[in-house]
Amino acid sequence: MSDFTHLTSSDGFRFPAYVARPEGTARGALVVLQEIFGVNSHIRSVADRWAARGYLVVAPATFARVQGDVDLGYTPDDMKVGGALKAGVEALPAPGVQADIQAAIDHAARESGGTKVGLFGFCWGGLLTWRAAAQLNGLSAAVSYYGGGMTTPAEIARQPKVPLMAHFADRDTHIPVESVKALEQAHPEIQVFLYAADHGFNCDQRGSYDAAAAQLADERTEAFFAQHLA
Repeated sequence: MSDFTHLTSSDGFRFPAYVARPEGTARGALVVLQEIFGVNSHIRSVADRWAARGYLVVAPATFARVQGDVDLGYTPDDMKVGGALKAGVEALPAPGVQADIQAAIDHAARESGGTKVGLFGFCWGGLLTWRAAAQLNGLSAAVSYYGGGMTTPAEIARQPKVPLMAHFADRDTHIPVESVKALEQAHPEIQVFLYAADHGFNCDQRGSYDAAAAQLADERTEAFFAQHLA
């Protein structure tokens, strides 16, 4: 069963989150972080797919502090809207949206019956995943998909507290391969994978979708979570 619920952050802010539940007892819990397009049909489908694998999945609306009910597509106009919303969230005073992600982690742990919690995200959500892995509590593993911005020097300086896997694409003009190599060199403990693909290769609603790269990254991610959330 999947539906939207409302979570409450430590500062009292209430925001929506999509929750996808497995049949029977959860084998673990996951929090999935959106791109700049909101908790749209793609993110909901990702949550549903992982719930079918036995995980309790929570997808928090990380735009809620600047705008509610964001559900965008992938047109150039959608990208402009999403980019502006991302900038608004990034401009929030600390801890900003990280407080909402912590609330989602805590909810995932409670609703799953106290299982271990993993975190993964795409694009901006991949960057938020990287930050959360270094700053937040209650995680056992994290996976970032083409996290825009996480290979800058300031972000590379962060130290993740949990095992982390990162997927990048060698044709991604937003994330230069040289910067991916710098991240890998600075963090040999991270599993870094580079695919012959473009930004957004995991999303089957985008023109950059690459089925082979998406499948391989998914297999690696599934094995990673199976290892660390058992």
